[in-house]
Amino acid sequence: MAQLDETDLAMVDALRADGRLSVRALAEQTHISRANAYARLERLQRDGVITGFTVTVDPDRMGLATSAFVSVSIEQDSWRRVAQGLSEIPGVQRVALVGAEFDILVQVRAHDNHELRDVVLGQIQAVPGVRATRTWLIFDEWETA
Repeated sequence: MAQLDETDLAMVDALRADGRLSVRALAEQTHISRANAYARLERLQRDGVITGFTVTVDPDRMGLATSAFVSVSIEQDSWRRVAQGLSEIPGVQRVALVGAEFDILVQVRAHDNHELRDVVLGQIQAVPGVRATRTWLIFDEWETA
């Protein structure tokens, strides 16, 4: 595991807040030289601390007004196959293997309840190895720092 100092953590925090920061702005925010910022950024990427840069979107504005968490119970020793099958379903945003009374937690986004129903009942439950599902509708959500 990479050893991170306060400057590394400050850089990661700044990039999580705005992944489009220039190296110059990143250096200014973290009070280091641009050369140091370049070197640290390269090391953070090489060490796998920073795995990529992404865009955060508003699901509602993308037309994905309905979302839910779906717990999935699976057959023993099928988690790799099920996880792969779930990740290929349109609308599945996140797949997490968990230690709970169920085996996998999935976040699904859909245009409406009809599409959500089709994803859960028609596609998730059809993945080989899936034994049962349970769905929790998400009323609202937000990111925390």
